[in-house]
Amino acid sequence: MTQDATTDPTRTTSRPVASAVPADLADRTALRAEAETALRALVGREDARLREDQWVAIEALVADRRRALVVQRTGWGKSAVYFVATALLRARGAGPTVLVSPLLALMRDQVAAAARAGIRAETINSANVTEWDAVHEAVAAGQVDVLLCSPERLNNPGFRDEVLPRLAADAGLVVVDEAHCVSDWGHDFRPDYRRIRTLLADLPAGVPVLATTATANARVTADVAEQLGVHGAPGAAPAADVLVLRGSLDRASLHLAVLELPDVSTRLAWLAEILQDAPGSGIVYCLTVSQAEQVASQLRATGLAVAAYTGQTDPAEREALEADLKENRVTALIATSALGMGFDKPDLAFVVHLGAPSSPIAYYQQVGRAGRGVDQAVVVLLPGAEDQRIWDWFGSMAFPPENQVRATLDVLGAGGTMSVAQLETHVDLRRSRLEQMLKVLDVDGAVRRVKGGWEATGQPWSYDAERYARVAQARAAEQQTMRDYQATSGCRMAFLRGVLDDPDLEPGWRCGRCDRCGGVELPGAPDTDAVSAARADLDRPGVEVVPRRQWPSGMDTLGVDLRGRIAADERAEPGRAVARLDGLGWSVPLRELFAPGAGDVETPVALRTAAARVLDDWLRAGGPSAADDHAAETDRSENPERREHGGADEGLDGAGALPPVDGVVGIRSVTRPALVGHLAPGLARYLGVPFLGGLGPVPGQEPPTPHDVNSAARLASVARRLGLDDGLDVTGRHVLLVDDRTDSGWTLTVASRLLRRAGAASVRPFVLAVG
Repeated sequence: MTQDATTDPTRTTSRPVASAVPADLADRTALRAEAETALRALVGREDARLREDQWVAIEALVADRRRALVVQRTGWGKSAVYFVATALLRARGAGPTVLVSPLLALMRDQVAAAARAGIRAETINSANVTEWDAVHEAVAAGQVDVLLCSPERLNNPGFRDEVLPRLAADAGLVVVDEAHCVSDWGHDFRPDYRRIRTLLADLPAGVPVLATTATANARVTADVAEQLGVHGAPGAAPAADVLVLRGSLDRASLHLAVLELPDVSTRLAWLAEILQDAPGSGIVYCLTVSQAEQVASQLRATGLAVAAYTGQTDPAEREALEADLKENRVTALIATSALGMGFDKPDLAFVVHLGAPSSPIAYYQQVGRAGRGVDQAVVVLLPGAEDQRIWDWFGSMAFPPENQVRATLDVLGAGGTMSVAQLETHVDLRRSRLEQMLKVLDVDGAVRRVKGGWEATGQPWSYDAERYARVAQARAAEQQTMRDYQATSGCRMAFLRGVLDDPDLEPGWRCGRCDRCGGVELPGAPDTDAVSAARADLDRPGVEVVPRRQWPSGMDTLGVDLRGRIAADERAEPGRAVARLDGLGWSVPLRELFAPGAGDVETPVALRTAAARVLDDWLRAGGPSAADDHAAETDRSENPERREHGGADEGLDGAGALPPVDGVVGIRSVTRPALVGHLAPGLARYLGVPFLGGLGPVPGQEPPTPHDVNSAARLASVARRLGLDDGLDVTGRHVLLVDDRTDSGWTLTVASRLLRRAGAASVRPFVLAVG
């Protein structure tokens, strides 16, 4: 639907640029005919015709050289707009199109689509570093029609300072795909996308700009349109005339349903049952990497052809998995949100969510993968009790408090250019959160990424606490909306269209296809035998705890004399935990045990049993158990150290199986003394070996740092605090080192080093939880 300028609140107006309309484009009828010829070449069909709004957007870009935002449902044909516009502009001597695209899967599909229309497209992204020089040369020679680059490239110092200015000067069209990422009100805000404002401001007058997305409500649409209106070139109008085209979000092929089942085991058994007879292939979304890996492993054990696909999957493997799904060589990919925007399989038959996304926009974007080229696709949400805790964890990664931001700016101001690793030794933030914060500060002009790291610009900067609070409130409101979606008694598609501000939604409309409208029926809860089998698989405890092998750089600046690789005779062997906190199965009672406010208790009976089973499989069986196999598979994909250093046996330095444990040492806890004080002696009794004593905080030392700090700061705190108890004798012992949980791994690493230096022959850590 084309909105009228007088009624569209997201449209900004300006005087048109007179020189923007070349004389040879006066005949709009001929231009449309040329556009449809280009479309037929693109899609390979002689009967192809442009939608009316597709033509409106193309006309605005090519004839009027305007800026446009197209918000249309998945499968509508947004990519056709920019490829057809590119063909027309290039035919008239315009420079290449610069297309900012967020995902490699999207880039691959777009390059293939462009080739079908005779358009040469090239990419610059993290997966083709060796090709960058050749791509830059081809662009400079005018041989490239479309250059696709990731948003992260925009802030790479070399690309930003050397390549981007040339592109901005020569571009014939700039396209921002998945433009909701520009807005911090969107479900997938990415700081690197804000760098696009700089690109837009540097464009010469008359260079058209197109932004596209399928997932934007009215608030996000307004925010993106406002940012598209940034002009800085001489001769440009004082404000951009942004054309906004929003269409209906209804997808006639989607049959939405929600099924509430009592527990994780029942949900997994139900999923295994329906996938056995699933028509075609599809995607099963999980909320965390650990969940995706665990679910994929369990479904494979039932004979299903499935595979895990996450943000930690190697890029080459991702490409192979996408091809497997497109060719129906797998029944499903068990995926995180990493398999989302831009993945195009027209006949995708189903999407199942094992756990609810925290935003209806994110949910609609993911279900939009299904049913693009088939008449019916089933979309099922299986919510879980653990969803809120996972939402809360992701919420904790929000922009840091002002004191931590100011500390970072002060350090950069005093220290000059610093790498992230150097910054970690001065500020109490995890690396991922520190990097995210630096990107935001870069966009705000307070810092600048340069070769060798980051530097302060000296520009004044204010902490916009009010805005951050509003964003947090918006996130909380989105979470409540997802709960409302699950509980609604009305039409589910009407609910989603309503909360996403669909301009074409009529009062009282119903889709007639969802479970509330009687258009889809799902199998009920699986039989008790299937649930019992799923529960037994989930009930298998045990994941590997990979030992640290390298000290962080720059520890001397924190007054700690640790550097380089950890000596083999001072490090721990691979250890074990009952489960990860972000998984399924045993993760659930562990999350309850470690939940804020849960209190300090003795080890619950069920977790005592699980711990004993892990010890039996690990220490008594003489070889890896099924639980170990699963743990190793999971950790290889999730843990970079695991991928680099191989399997558990490598931790033995080729010496084979270690001798049996002949003593237990506990790490005394400040926060949970009852739990650890009960667990360590209890495991010693179970193994029939002596409890040797403990190690813990040295009197008079600083309190423990929070877990949400970077690696160097955490290590420095641990190294200063930990000491062996008086009289602890571990000479010649093969020690089981017991703690309640591990996160950064530094407590176990430092404790193991102290024990090895005190004469322990080996140290094998054991904890209840990882994460």
